[in-house]
Amino acid sequence: MTNPQLELRSVTKHYDDGRVEALRGVDMIVDSGEFVTISGPSGSGKSTILHLLGGLDTPTTGTVLFQNSPLGGASDTDLYRSRHIGFIFQAFHLMPTLSALENVQVPMMAVKGANHHAERAESLLRGVGMQDRLHHFPNELSAGERQRVAIARALANSPSILLADEPTGNLDTENSARIMRILTGIQEERGMTLIVVTHENDIANSAPRHIRIRDGRIE
Repeated sequence: MTNPQLELRSVTKHYDDGRVEALRGVDMIVDSGEFVTISGPSGSGKSTILHLLGGLDTPTTGTVLFQNSPLGGASDTDLYRSRHIGFIFQAFHLMPTLSALENVQVPMMAVKGANHHAERAESLLRGVGMQDRLHHFPNELSAGERQRVAIARALANSPSILLADEPTGNLDTENSARIMRILTGIQEERGMTLIVVTHENDIANSAPRHIRIRDGRIE
């Protein structure tokens, strides 16, 4: 690998005062622009890896690096997340009192100097085929539509990295395939890094690189 963007060095993660070892000395490098899937049994540590890479959590020991620099303090990590990371979750995490258009604008509010929020949000929603649902609320959308809104929201601040935690876990086969086509299309078109955690073998094996986790270690 020649262009490391994200790296875990000897990372461990413990919970419950050390009684639960989620990760046990993980080393991993992801190059800029790679499409990587991570799979493994429930409780294997795959989502923990995603949270560490995204700055949502910190390792017990070891180091998380972005572009060869360790992730820093709280303010640096907040900036890293808002500028460089787009998150997509199994449960969508849309705000129920906001329309699709308003949900996509939420991350833009956190970035100083951002403007034309509504226009950009509409463009992103059109890009995922949601132009006819701009003013619908989450409870008026199907699961597949909610995930497409979540993808548009993840792109709000033009991140260089998309992290997707079981993005098809709540979807049927047809919608799962559609979501993966959208994600891989975005990754290819924009040259973004895409890391997908999944239980589904067909999705795990669809990426150029597949990492399997078991008992907190890379197999």
